[in-house]
Amino acid sequence: MANDRIKGNLELLLLAALATGPAHGYELASAIKDRSGGEFVLAEGTIYPALHGLERRGLVSSSWEVVGGRRRRVYELSGSGREARAQQAADWARFARGMDMVLGGTA
Repeated sequence: MANDRIKGNLELLLLAALATGPAHGYELASAIKDRSGGEFVLAEGTIYPALHGLERRGLVSSSWEVVGGRRRRVYELSGSGREARAQQAADWARFARGMDMVLGGTA
């Protein structure tokens, strides 16, 4: 899939992946790749700046945990993040229906 399309929807992808529970960046990348059937492959250099932006906006919170002697930052949706995810998912569904109608599908 074109990177510009993914970048335009990166926030929603991350919020949706975090809706299943807290995760660190690599887990999020893996979850998005798996759940998209391999269509969305995100580099860590893409994920972490986006997560930091979501955290600055109060949509996610983070904490450090140590696993196997290694520290990693774990991200979790905030209440505002859950609301943003729901709104963005509704907007995306409306957009997808419109695109499908324009392209000649049945929506």
